[in-house]
Amino acid sequence: MGLLSFIKGVGQKVFNKPEATVPVHEVEPLRASALLAHVKSLGLAYNNLAVKVSADTVILEGEVARQEDAEKIALAVGNVEGVGLVDSRLKVTTPAPAATYHTVESGDTLSKIALKVYGDMHKYPLIFEANQPMLSDPDKIYPGQVLRIPAL
Repeated sequence: MGLLSFIKGVGQKVFNKPEATVPVHEVEPLRASALLAHVKSLGLAYNNLAVKVSADTVILEGEVARQEDAEKIALAVGNVEGVGLVDSRLKVTTPAPAATYHTVESGDTLSKIALKVYGDMHKYPLIFEANQPMLSDPDKIYPGQVLRIPAL
């Protein structure tokens, strides 16, 4: 899947411990553990998954059954505050065409995004469903968030 860029200063707050109280050599393993726990808490599917962190970059290795699973895992860890780049090296057992991505801008709604990418604002449920379980409500998106845009 490759590299995906994210806005480092926005996203879900997953890292609990303040870095100032943790020895430097322990920060990255703690962040990797927190991100793996986040993926598990969302119930995202994978056969095996290793998460590594280096500064603001997350490296994903392992295997998933579907392209959609790899994309959702990358988005789940990328849309976390403090993550700037995700390097997804996940192997997909049943390859499929990759989705495109959209970074939410101020004033965006799923309907506006659907109108822009599909030419039909009523297709917003496709975007909502493509980003579950990370999205709990179609009205709860925020500027800087990266969304999967499935092909029609």
